Amino acid sequence: MINHYEKLTKEIFSTAGVEINGTNPWDIRIYNKGFYSRVITDGGLGLGESFMEGWWDSERIDELIHKLLVSRADEKIRLNLSTIIMLIFDRLFNFQSKRRAFIIGKRHYDLGNDLFQNMLDRRMNYSCAYWKDAQSLDEAQENKLELICRKLQLRPGMQILDIGCGWGPFGKFAATNYGVKVVGISVSREQIELGRKLCKGLAVDFRLMDYRDMNEKFDRIVSVGMIEHVGYKNYDKFFTMANRCLQDDGLFLLHTIGHMESSKNLDSWTHKYIFPNGMVPSATQLNRSFEKLFVMEDWHNFGNDYDKTLMAWYENFVNNLDQLKSQVTDQFFRMWKYYLLIYAAAFRSRRLQVWQIILSKHGIPGGYASVR
Repeated sequence: MINHYEKLTKEIFSTAGVEINGTNPWDIRIYNKGFYSRVITDGGLGLGESFMEGWWDSERIDELIHKLLVSRADEKIRLNLSTIIMLIFDRLFNFQSKRRAFIIGKRHYDLGNDLFQNMLDRRMNYSCAYWKDAQSLDEAQENKLELICRKLQLRPGMQILDIGCGWGPFGKFAATNYGVKVVGISVSREQIELGRKLCKGLAVDFRLMDYRDMNEKFDRIVSVGMIEHVGYKNYDKFFTMANRCLQDDGLFLLHTIGHMESSKNLDSWTHKYIFPNGMVPSATQLNRSFEKLFVMEDWHNFGNDYDKTLMAWYENFVNNLDQLKSQVTDQFFRMWKYYLLIYAAAFRSRRLQVWQIILSKHGIPGGYASVR
C-alpha cells in the first residue's frame, strides 16, 4: 500500500519528469522506503543525508537535481522543525561574526591540500572558470585570471589586496605576468602554508587574518569567491573595509556566486556538511550595501560556466580517487559527489549565477571600458 509520503513524493518527482525506479539516467532508484517520509519532512537536508546514507541513487544526479530545480520541486516540500529553528537562529544571531570567521577555514578549506590538488586545475583555482575559447579546465581558469587582470587594468608596481586568496592562484598569476605586488588574506592555515610554497620568490604576501582587520591602502582590490562566507549581516562591514582600503582612483573587482532571489537563510544541507555559515548574496543585497560607497562600473554574469567547471572538478575527483583513498571514506565520497553535482545542477538551472562586479570610489573619468 502506498502511503501519503510516497504518493506525494512520486507526484512531485513526476511533475519534474523524474520517475521512481525508472530507466532514464536521471531517474531515482530507492533502496529504503524511509526515503519518502524523510524527503517530505526534511526537504533538501533529508534528500542529501539520505543519499549519503545510501538510501537512494541515480546515474545522473546532476540531471535529476536540475529537473527538480527547474520544476520548482523544492518549493513544494515543507520545512521541518529543525530547519525552521535554524532559520530563526540565523535571524537572531550573526553566524559570520568575527569570532566565528575561522570556522569555514577549519571545516572546509583545511580538509587537506591533497583533495583540492587532485580536484582543481593546476593553478588551484577554487572558483568558476571562464570557458570562452577554452578547451580544458586549465585553459578556462587561466582565462578567468587574465580576465580579472584586464578588468582591473593592472600596471607594474601596483599594490593589490586579494581578499580570500585561497592558495594564491591570482597572486601568482598577477605578480608573474603584470609585475604587481599582492597581499593575500585567508582564514585557512592549509591554504596559507601551501600558497607560500607555490608563490615562493614572488611579490605575494600571505596573511592569516579576517577581512575586518585589514586597514592598509591598495591600488586595486580583488575578491574571488569569498563574499559567500560573509553573510548578509556583514555586507556593510565588508564594503566599508574595501572602501577604506582602496585608493581614491582604484578599482575593486568582486567575483561572487549570486542568487536570483534575496534570502536571509542558510541552506541546511550545505551549512551542515560543506560550507558552514555560507550564504549566497542577491544583487539587491549587494547593491544596498555598496550603493553609498562605490560606483558600479560593470556587472558581468557568466553563471552557466560554473556548471562546466563543477563537472570538470567532479571528473577530476572521481578519476583521481585512487590517490585519495587513505582520506576519503565511502560516506565522504558520497557527500562530496553530491555537493559537486547538485551545485552543477543549480547553475545549469540558472537558479544560481556568477557575477564579476567592477566598483570604483568616485566613478572612472570618461567611463569604464568593459572587458569580456
